[in-house]
Amino acid sequence: MTLAALQLEKHLPATLTAPGLSEADFLALAEEFPDCFLEYTAEGTVLIMPPTDPDTGARVMRVAYQLMQWNEIHGRGIVTGADAGFFFADGSRRSPDAAWFEADRWRKSQKKGTRFPRFAPDFLIEVRSPEQRARPLREKMEEYMANGVQLGWLIDPIAHSVAIYRPGREPEVLNNPTTVSGEGPVEGFVLDLSGILTDS
Repeated sequence: MTLAALQLEKHLPATLTAPGLSEADFLALAEEFPDCFLEYTAEGTVLIMPPTDPDTGARVMRVAYQLMQWNEIHGRGIVTGADAGFFFADGSRRSPDAAWFEADRWRKSQKKGTRFPRFAPDFLIEVRSPEQRARPLREKMEEYMANGVQLGWLIDPIAHSVAIYRPGREPEVLNNPTTVSGEGPVEGFVLDLSGILTDS
């Protein structure tokens, strides 16, 4: 790690302006911050985020585990976590907390020398952590929809709510739900929110 990266890590989360980054450039930058999460906006801003807290990490794991279980039964998609990135049509590179997409889409889009899927997942979930402000997360969810995500859930343990995002529609907000049910690409998936919105 370079000295500049070491100094910047003391002030995370942080942003850098770097318009026009190629995939290779982005991956090289990510190597400078091996313990952080990096995303890239359509406007050319690099977002460098430190690891999350254990409570949020556990919530994200519960979400991904249930989505994995559902997918194992249906056997027609791929589930990824926050360590997987997507290259969107607007030029941004995002890593949702959990995502699901048809396996055939990935097989058909794979090209030698590229690491990120060049499409948006069919379905994704974001889980708000204590240090995240609500407005940027809502803006990110709108960005997901604009880039082709068919269904998205924003889980907010602070507000005890789940916002359901669908293309071309206002978000539907569920307050204090015990479960949330999938539709469209993940019809039949039901997420138990115990330990996600609540402590048990």
